[in-house]
Amino acid sequence: MISSIWTEKFRPSQFSELVGQDDIVKRVQSLTNSLNIPHLLFAGPAGTGKSTLALIVVKELFKKDWKENYLELNASDERGINVVREKVKNFARTKSLGDVTFKVIFLDEADALTPEAQQALRRTMENYSATCRFILSCNYSSKIIDPIQSRCALFRFKLLEKKDIEKYLRSIIEIESISVTPEAIEIIYEGSEGDCRRATNLLQSTASISPNITAELVSTMISNAKPKDIKIVLDYALSGDFQKSREKLLDVMLKESIAGQDVIKAIQKEIWNLPVEPEIKVKLTEKTGEAEFRIVEGSDPFIQLQSLLASFVLAGLGKG
Repeated sequence: MISSIWTEKFRPSQFSELVGQDDIVKRVQSLTNSLNIPHLLFAGPAGTGKSTLALIVVKELFKKDWKENYLELNASDERGINVVREKVKNFARTKSLGDVTFKVIFLDEADALTPEAQQALRRTMENYSATCRFILSCNYSSKIIDPIQSRCALFRFKLLEKKDIEKYLRSIIEIESISVTPEAIEIIYEGSEGDCRRATNLLQSTASISPNITAELVSTMISNAKPKDIKIVLDYALSGDFQKSREKLLDVMLKESIAGQDVIKAIQKEIWNLPVEPEIKVKLTEKTGEAEFRIVEGSDPFIQLQSLLASFVLAGLGKG
């Protein structure tokens, strides 16, 4: 099982250890080396290194005094205007310790801040820019008001590629002395969908069962629908056998405990492997999107998936 060794020794603490965001790392490192960073806005998917890069910047700036000059808040937990007026403002107005002339406040998940809190934050960023810099992290920069975006240097993070996640996992594997097959790493990457945090969690949960990690073992830990099962469901539907397709779908969802949205994602991926015309694939993709929207809005997943299978049956019969 992955122990605290990784937590203490491998957690990235230098720019060179952050994988997959080379262009962003170079620019941020250049700003940090000047000991005078602007307000920063990190935007992008979860598990791509936003919080890690913020911590590296602070440690590089303040060295051993970083804890005294750093405040981290998760805006999704503390998202009201009082947080900005009290915690943020009280920390921002005091002078920093050490050679760097400012402190750093890191607001994680800043897109969860209420509009009122963002307006208050805008004024705080303006009034205390001499003594404090802000690093904001969010999944969607469009949810951050324009006045805040214009005060920040914006960096857009991307999902990690397979080579980046594999490099990261190999470092953990070496430290923890566990055995992982190349096929297992492939499945971990597919399951993570470019999210490094999710990939690490998959590795840890699998390593808790056995130090010899195989593709089959990883598959049991991933709660996604298996492509071969979804292919059977769709093959039945395209052949016109709605009853068998429905029964197989129910079997997949109940026995494997797969959620409706996960089944939708698996179907969407499998559509492009089907032996049908490209025009039909486009129509089926559109139908998949409609079903996913209805499920998200609160419709019964199994009813919507049955409706989707009916579309596949009609497509197979040439009536879609």
